[in-house]
Amino acid sequence: MSAPRVLVVWCPDWPVAATATVTAETGGVAAVAVLEGGRVLACSDAARAAGVRRGQRLRLAQRLCPELELRERDEEAETRLFEPVAAAVTAFTPRVEVLRPGMCAIPVKGPSRYFGGEEALAAQVHSAVALALGGLPGAGGSNSAAQAPHGQVGVADGLFAAVLAARAGALVPVGRTAEFLAPYPVAALGDEPLAELLGRLGIHTVGAFAQLPGRAVVDRFGPVGVAAHRRARGLLSRPLVPRPEGPDLAVEQRFDPPEQLAEPLVFVARTLAEQLHARLAGAGLACRRVAVEVTCADGTIATRLWRHERGLGAAALAERVRWQLHAWQSAGTFAGSSSPDESSPGSSSPDGDRGFTALRLVPDGLAPDQGRQLALWGQAVAEDRVERAVARVQAVLGHAGLRQAEPAGGRGPAEQLVRVPWGKPYEEPVPAPWPGQLPEPSPHVVPRVPVPVTVLDAAGRPVIVSGRADLSAPPARLDLADGTLAVTGWTGPWPAVEYWWDAARRRRRARLQIAVADGRALLLTVEDGHWSVEAAYD
Repeated sequence: MSAPRVLVVWCPDWPVAATATVTAETGGVAAVAVLEGGRVLACSDAARAAGVRRGQRLRLAQRLCPELELRERDEEAETRLFEPVAAAVTAFTPRVEVLRPGMCAIPVKGPSRYFGGEEALAAQVHSAVALALGGLPGAGGSNSAAQAPHGQVGVADGLFAAVLAARAGALVPVGRTAEFLAPYPVAALGDEPLAELLGRLGIHTVGAFAQLPGRAVVDRFGPVGVAAHRRARGLLSRPLVPRPEGPDLAVEQRFDPPEQLAEPLVFVARTLAEQLHARLAGAGLACRRVAVEVTCADGTIATRLWRHERGLGAAALAERVRWQLHAWQSAGTFAGSSSPDESSPGSSSPDGDRGFTALRLVPDGLAPDQGRQLALWGQAVAEDRVERAVARVQAVLGHAGLRQAEPAGGRGPAEQLVRVPWGKPYEEPVPAPWPGQLPEPSPHVVPRVPVPVTVLDAAGRPVIVSGRADLSAPPARLDLADGTLAVTGWTGPWPAVEYWWDAARRRRRARLQIAVADGRALLLTVEDGHWSVEAAYD
């Protein structure tokens, strides 16, 4: 069965658009990189011109672009600033699905008939999005058009192909989606283990994978491979299977009298999210999309559909409700209500026409819940207490305000762990050899930025490391910012040559463990002849 036609709006580098600043001196956007988990999530045109790329580690990005301005990701700001774009698309159809801040999708069938065809619809959506983006902070002024936030529109059969079409700015004709997808690498299918396996079998493009017989795909790759194979052919991931109408799983909270402030709705959203998940668990289902509906006393109803590929937990869902409420407040959707930061309503409208009367969460995109394996000997009870404590902290600090360390691989101590928001799904990397990895035990203290030092020998000359990883002389003194310390012991160095095949990313360094006179043990790193303290041992 062919996939329905879908139109996707994509705003490139949206995390940068939500945080980047305008540089008045140069009349352009500064070199900005948005970080998540110690890696570059998105970067501006100026940073990209200097060699910064998505997925790079922080240190490599700073080495390629020393003037790089670093920003932590602000998902709330991304949602708030994307709301005018989503509202502009809503003018064409109310069924707007926000895939993530910076990307949304709509079905094409109905709107294309009303607006004169797919090309006319895409052109009008593009114009509406450009108008909405023109009103964003930093979008006007002295910025050039190439640097200002902009949107791209793509149309294809199915959501998967439409996302790629939006990235390419293409309108794929009906029935030619498989031809459009054929040149893409198999990694574009979104399943890394499957892409790696296909690569080992000599299948490197989506087109080559689509040409495999369906029966052979079922036998060799199973249900996951079948879904990817159907996407590669421009079909739905699975055929439609009609089923009887299920129970109404939506949850709702009404407010009488109307609630004047938006902040109480955030706390109610957490309770509703837990109720929703309890209903889903009772039905053996999990949801991929949730519609947030807010009803105002004047009759206004605001609705937004949120998607999350890994499933929405209660904390993550409540956080998205908070983002959406802030976005609607900023866009002026609720003219008669107060923002969460205001202490009083501050509106001259009659009390009967002000405030919120209902908050409703409607699950969509239901799928069978795969369940989870519970622990033995009471660990689950302790984990429940931890989860409740975390929920209280996140209610105050936000979903990303509390983070936990997760293993990430790598050679140095700063590379072996990443910080992710508590409760966010995280896939531990496949264990792999790391030549030159720091031996056990691991350091206990890792500064955010390495501390520059000078390592001297007994004659007062700088200690250098040769290409064969030999020291020019035994280290005798260590010059720090707060004084000089005698070296009482040392071991190493351990060389590490990374990305030697890539001229833009290659890196050569060595690590040395030393003990100093005040009793501390330090991990030093030398790169390009410069020493620094990378970590300290307890």
